[in-house]
Amino acid sequence: MTAPSTFGLIGLSSEARNLHWLLTNLVEEVPGILSVAVVSSDGLLLLSSDDHRNRQAREALQARGTKRTGPRGSAADLATIVSGIGSLTVGAAKLMDFGGVRHTMVAMDEGSLFVMSISDGSLLGVHGSAECDMSVVAYHMALFVGRAGHVLTPELRSELRSSLERSQTTGSAR
Repeated sequence: MTAPSTFGLIGLSSEARNLHWLLTNLVEEVPGILSVAVVSSDGLLLLSSDDHRNRQAREALQARGTKRTGPRGSAADLATIVSGIGSLTVGAAKLMDFGGVRHTMVAMDEGSLFVMSISDGSLLGVHGSAECDMSVVAYHMALFVGRAGHVLTPELRSELRSSLERSQTTGSAR
């Protein structure tokens, strides 16, 4: 998979550009990642890998006879799934009185889904192919979380959300 484009990064703060850069590195460095989403504590998509390139990767795999490789729709679909799994596991941890949830992994026949806490309830979700090395994905996710956690302030979350909304409005106007 190729990394997200830098379109729309002009005018963003250095922290927002750095977070985009971290996401790009995650996508480029880890083989088998199909899609990535950073989700706020209220379930809103803040940052994601580029959907157009994800569609190209899915089409290429389908042409080889491989089954569908990810959420059917947009990055918002992955964000919804990540938010739901995050909420479910936090509730389970509270019921079991085992402390906070650090990460969750769902292994499926054709791929895996990883969810990791970032900060203040924000989550990083990664959908990987069946061929991805789960330990490598988890390691790189932990690096992302370690680097992004301290900068993901309420102000930055607001800026990322506004930037995403602007890019969606601009994209739909074309």
